[in-house]
Amino acid sequence: MNRIYSAAIALILTSSGVFGMDKDTAAAIDKAHAAMWSRMIKDDGIMLDFTDRDGAVVIPTPEECAEAKPNAMGWWTPIENGGFFNGLYLPAVCERYRRTKSDTDKAHARALAKGLMLLASVSDVPGYIARGVATDGKSHYPSGSDDQTHPWFYGLYFYAKSGIPDAAEREGIIKKMNEVARALKANRWMCPCDGIFTGQNRGAFSGKGFRDASRLLFILRAMYELTRDESWLADYRSAVTETPRGSKVDRSAICAEGAERDLDHIKDLLTQMWIVAGSQGSLAELIRLESDAALRRAYREGMVKTALYAAASIAAYKGFDNGDEPPFRFHAWREMLNPNYKPQANQDEATKVAIAQLRAVNIIDRTNQLVPRRDMENAQLRSPLSAAFVVALCDDEEVRKNWRPAIEAAILHYEYAKVYGSLFFFAECAYYALP
Repeated sequence: MNRIYSAAIALILTSSGVFGMDKDTAAAIDKAHAAMWSRMIKDDGIMLDFTDRDGAVVIPTPEECAEAKPNAMGWWTPIENGGFFNGLYLPAVCERYRRTKSDTDKAHARALAKGLMLLASVSDVPGYIARGVATDGKSHYPSGSDDQTHPWFYGLYFYAKSGIPDAAEREGIIKKMNEVARALKANRWMCPCDGIFTGQNRGAFSGKGFRDASRLLFILRAMYELTRDESWLADYRSAVTETPRGSKVDRSAICAEGAERDLDHIKDLLTQMWIVAGSQGSLAELIRLESDAALRRAYREGMVKTALYAAASIAAYKGFDNGDEPPFRFHAWREMLNPNYKPQANQDEATKVAIAQLRAVNIIDRTNQLVPRRDMENAQLRSPLSAAFVVALCDDEEVRKNWRPAIEAAILHYEYAKVYGSLFFFAECAYYALP
């Protein structure tokens, strides 16, 4: 009788929101998940940056990728961030499957992992991770980046540990991760480009910033956890106590400073939590894996500081008007961007071309109907939901207790079926990061 009574009480508490999130929040997440999988994930398992509301999208051609049109990063196109977004989203889908045991959720996780593996298999440049693929399913823009590469490791690491892949798939994933990691190490942890930029790099993990340190340490420790190769553990231990060039402190102390350390080179950092989320997730996992008490304290200090800093961005969701209907129009990216295309010989030129293209769109758009909807989603959806994820990743009991209501309120706010950009995936990330 006691067992039956306890089960009944647990059911009542769960349904009333005492255990776990409110049922309304869970329903909102199901709507977000449905919107994501009806429009934003291609058949190859790679997330798009945006689609029209009916799922229509214009994918770059092999010729455009080869010529770096509209720019070498594919910025402002729908295949700009496949490695980045897939990698951050995959652990949330793995956790969704752990809770639901749904065959559909398992298939979704497998699709995202397949997409990540494709992005690491379309180039003959060792260590290169593509952003997305063109209409032929393999051509791609020449510039990768650290922002694509770290999430690639992050997502596949959690997938490999999820129990979803069979032995053969898991072995293949770990082998590819090991190949990429060894190539990056040989390249001094710089992220290589390919195509017309072969021999160049875009971004690295060896710098003095918070994002640099946390991501490098995660990759090294993750590789040891998956391979049990002692050389990766030795590299991790060495990197922790190493002082990067230009820094006065080692990487453990850099991590302890939290994301605000990077304010010296990312001035609008508070609105850029989407690029900090992977670092926060890295610290959360390093805390779980690390046995050294001093290192755990350093990582946790940085994690809590980053969560409290990010929390200030969550309230921006209140400004998002679900009834505001300016057209997104970015599916017409060719007509918008290519008139300001110029050939690019290096990363600096590519960045200048891409920024000039967006500025030109703002100037030409006299009706205020072109970019404002995109800016609205970035400022009032991407920013608060990614901040909610950063806070949710923090395992500090007081932080979660204080900020959980704001996280739930943000998740509940949006009509996900109406959103053009895919960055609402951060709602699922935040939801599944909470216990």
